[in-house]
Amino acid sequence: MARTLALLLTISAMLAASALAATSAAFLNRIDLPDGFQPEGIAIAGQSFFTGSLANGAIYSGSLRTGNGSLLVQPQAGRVAVGMKADRSRLFVAGGNTGMAFVYSTRTGQNIASYQLSGGGSFINDVVVTKSAAWFTDSLKPVLYRVPLGPGGRPGAQSGMTTVELTGDYQHGSGFNVNGIDATPNGKTLVIVQSSTGRLFTVTPAGLTKAIVLAAGESVPNGDGILLDGKTLYVVQNRLNLVVAKIGLAPDLRTGRVIRRISNPGFDVPTTAAEHGSRLYLVNARFGTTPTPTTDYWITQIRK
Repeated sequence: MARTLALLLTISAMLAASALAATSAAFLNRIDLPDGFQPEGIAIAGQSFFTGSLANGAIYSGSLRTGNGSLLVQPQAGRVAVGMKADRSRLFVAGGNTGMAFVYSTRTGQNIASYQLSGGGSFINDVVVTKSAAWFTDSLKPVLYRVPLGPGGRPGAQSGMTTVELTGDYQHGSGFNVNGIDATPNGKTLVIVQSSTGRLFTVTPAGLTKAIVLAAGESVPNGDGILLDGKTLYVVQNRLNLVVAKIGLAPDLRTGRVIRRISNPGFDVPTTAAEHGSRLYLVNARFGTTPTPTTDYWITQIRK
């Protein structure tokens, strides 16, 4: 009886280990993208990922499990795809120096809506989608752009778009300023990062900013994409390369501390991150590498 029990326990342990290994292996640590794609933003819906091209606005979609994918949106002259968010079968995309924003169907790639957010001198960098609006950042102007959403998240008309000036603690400087953006679940508080200074801020829907003070004088220079997970904030520090700052925030979001900085040998100038369960997926923009039609690009998976 004792031997039988020992054998059963051994078999059970082996099966559990095999199941764990299979589960881990089911999600790739690296997902290769088309050569020469020049990715920057990433979004995830279910087990599908979406990433956009800085070169021509194309959107590539694929499986987190297999890595297989194809173009969802074809390249288009004059278009750029930077930060993006997936929401209710729609993909909201920041349009970089075009001053525009785009909304595509995640199922068909159809261009559902387009918005002219700025007349020029802008870089529309990132977006977050709340229940009532899509908020876009501008790295060259001290503003946010609000696109209203109707029932079921339906994108509103161009006429409903508003420009919200940033006031309060935020101070606009030279170079790239406001970059990544996220929001609390109720959408009443936005969080932004200022790339040039490494400072973090909360923002009200009216544009009032308050600095998030990090312990020990810490900052997140070159902060790019951000991801707010409860009271944990992940900040991708792009040109610092092997770094994603994991920050624990106070309940009121007024203060925080850097818990650790996550590195990975698969990083090559990661820019933005999206989550799936306990995993983060980061696009490697490889800004230090001259882009060619044969340049390799990929997505790196890390654990939170």
